[in-house]
Amino acid sequence: SQGSPAIGAAGSAPAAPGAGGTEGSGATVGSARIAAKKAQLRSSPRPKKLEKLGVYSSCKAEGACKCNGWKSQNPPPTPPRTDQQPNTVNLLEPCRSCSHTLGDHVTHLENVSEEEMNRLLGIVLDVEYLYTCVHKEEDADTKQVYFSLFKLLRKCILQMGKPVVEAQESPPFEKPSIEQGVNNFVQYKFSHLPSKERQTIVELAKMFLNQINYWQLETPSQRRQRAPADDAAGYKVNYTRWLCYCNVPQFCDSLPRYEMTQIFGRTLLGSVFTVMRKQLLEQARQEKDTLPPEKRTLILTHFPKFLSMLEEEVYSHSSPIWSEDFLVGSTGGQIQIHTGGQKRKPSEPIPHDETKKLRIVGDIPMELINEVMATITDPTSMLGPETSLLSAHSARDEAARLEERRGVIEFHVIGNSLNQKPNKRILMWLVGLQNVFSHQLPRMPKEYITRLVFDPKHKTLSLIKDGRVIGGICFRMFPSQGFTEIVFCAVTSNEQVKGYGTHLMNHLKEYHIKHDILNFLTYADEYAIGYFKKQGFSKDIKVPKAKYLGYIKDYEGATLMGCELNPSIPYTEFSVIIKKQKEIIKKLIERKQAQIRKVYPGLSCFKEGVRQIPIESIPGIRETGWKPVGKGKELKDPDQLYSTLKTILQHVKVRGTHQNAWPFMEPVKKTEAPGYYQVIRFPMDLKTMSERLKSRYYTTRKLFMADMQRIFTNCREYNPPESQYYKCANLLEKVFYTKIKEAGLIEK
Repeated sequence: SQGSPAIGAAGSAPAAPGAGGTEGSGATVGSARIAAKKAQLRSSPRPKKLEKLGVYSSCKAEGACKCNGWKSQNPPPTPPRTDQQPNTVNLLEPCRSCSHTLGDHVTHLENVSEEEMNRLLGIVLDVEYLYTCVHKEEDADTKQVYFSLFKLLRKCILQMGKPVVEAQESPPFEKPSIEQGVNNFVQYKFSHLPSKERQTIVELAKMFLNQINYWQLETPSQRRQRAPADDAAGYKVNYTRWLCYCNVPQFCDSLPRYEMTQIFGRTLLGSVFTVMRKQLLEQARQEKDTLPPEKRTLILTHFPKFLSMLEEEVYSHSSPIWSEDFLVGSTGGQIQIHTGGQKRKPSEPIPHDETKKLRIVGDIPMELINEVMATITDPTSMLGPETSLLSAHSARDEAARLEERRGVIEFHVIGNSLNQKPNKRILMWLVGLQNVFSHQLPRMPKEYITRLVFDPKHKTLSLIKDGRVIGGICFRMFPSQGFTEIVFCAVTSNEQVKGYGTHLMNHLKEYHIKHDILNFLTYADEYAIGYFKKQGFSKDIKVPKAKYLGYIKDYEGATLMGCELNPSIPYTEFSVIIKKQKEIIKKLIERKQAQIRKVYPGLSCFKEGVRQIPIESIPGIRETGWKPVGKGKELKDPDQLYSTLKTILQHVKVRGTHQNAWPFMEPVKKTEAPGYYQVIRFPMDLKTMSERLKSRYYTTRKLFMADMQRIFTNCREYNPPESQYYKCANLLEKVFYTKIKEAGLIEK
């Protein structure tokens, strides 16, 4: 359904709702702009962040001050001049309202983590956006909701809480959901169709659900003018819920967002369907000349009929698709239609624990991923357009996946049966498979191939193109043993090098995940080892020998290979996901580069007589993501390491007590250096290092060197280059690195 006129613009801003319709690309740009502003604010120095949060923080000064937000004595001009942004933040600057300092308003943030600060800053920008919405909005009902959300988020910043929309009911508001109802409709009306035609219906259903998720509801007042007889009170309740849970969170991502199709049901769908159907068809007619041929038929011929049939079920009082106990027909499993990327049954709620997964060090926060996703201009281009097939970087199965989407090829798991009436088409396909395997595997006796292909205990995943078999994988499942044996695997020679082999194996993997079998075993001859390696097989067998001994057929001159499946991976879409991840990483790199594009003054330490400095002390080097590579000998014996580090630390302290080390002997006192701990987040000194050494904290030389380097880095960050402290840091650093080299802890 990509590229059709019935796809709404994802990621849009709350706008004054009109008479229904999709939200335009201007809103998408606005959403991306807010995301960029958040990223910029989150990358600014900590004092800047404190100043921003101070505006929304109540005063903590003694005497129970009632001021609920710091106000600058010298507010910036309106509009603010971007060319003269002050670089310094003075925490002692008094508030225009209560005369207490900015520091008094932000004392509660002193020990708050960077992650929590960034979360609060995201809420701040959402508050400011909602404030603009309140003033611009003309519709009274919408304005009231914007104002309520504004107050909620404002309160969250004051109390450092998480936004929870207070309502009598929480999502979902009606069961079955719109998504489940449409799922049931497809199963109810189209399950009898052949696979190709049924896939067309599934595409139309996805298109329709996606459209609803980004549909702009008309305001209650507009609806009253258009349809005065309808349930106005009920619509207003649903409209408010839609704004709070679906529409505003698209833009203000500090609020939890839900898909409209998953939390609303038949009632809301009925209130928008008539207008929506009319607008969608009108839009399709206007854009018909810009559509590719295969889309034109889908949109102009099939879509109107699909909407008409669905309309009957939406407004029919006796339709079974809205029953909570809708039964899946005996024709097979329910057709899964999803608007998101996760493979989950529509009726199955998202597990609560999914949101509480352990964070892995180095993980990228989901908020940042969502921001970056909003800036990817055309996600559809990553789903494998025909032009990309010529690219050297395109996935092996990309052409096959595209052909399957178009209906050129189909995949079916088939097998012979002794207790059911023979199906002529399946028998013809089995004969076709026997021919393909016999032709492509000439060293296998034909009688043996025939016996296994037609054996009821074996199944074959067959690849069908233009009604004939062109390839397949014959396999036998051993559920009690927890594995499946792959017996034959081949694609006819004139259809090879098109990615069919990879796509076949990916379909087989997904089939087995559904059947809870997570291991493949196969004997591969010398010509097949390369193929199986590419599909994730290896000679390292994960299945215990006792599980397969006596079950699997032994082949002379062949290599036993195994593959362990991961049930979390959607294998047939895996290369698309990897492609999207690459695009996200590329955007993250671009964003990081934009943040750190800063020119630092030249190094002046060499004028002071310093012959060399460690790379990590160059200003800005760490911000680029560079990390020091540990070179040198790591002492394995803890006592030897302790003794060596003690000698080095003693030398640094004694050698420089009256010369260079005196500023660093003890922690910096707040009275002597105002605002030091607002600027320096990780203070360090020689006394603290002595205590850490005694407590055996330094288990590696890297920990010790990092703390010592922190002393010098902090000094240079807080003090100007011409100061005495700055010069002391440079000279003492030279002493330290000379001693470290003498001890053999780093290369000379």
